[in-house]
Amino acid sequence: IKDEGSGIRKEDLENIFKPFFTTRRNGTGLGLSIVKRIVDENRWQIQVSSEVGKGTQFCLFLPISKELQTTETNGPSQ
Repeated sequence: IKDEGSGIRKEDLENIFKPFFTTRRNGTGLGLSIVKRIVDENRWQIQVSSEVGKGTQFCLFLPISKELQTTETNGPSQ
């Protein structure tokens, strides 16, 4: 997911997944902390890169299960 918004300051990047951390006047700081919890509970990975004035990019990595890999290479199991 990528945007061309205002970006996130380097000093804020380490906190963006913490509950209640926000830089917005009316923000709750819960959105990204909920995302991080879902990512962690499912053993996925999330990476973020950002540059102030240029935007932010989030990459979500979902593992492929061994069962799915077998199905894709050998066809559906009976």
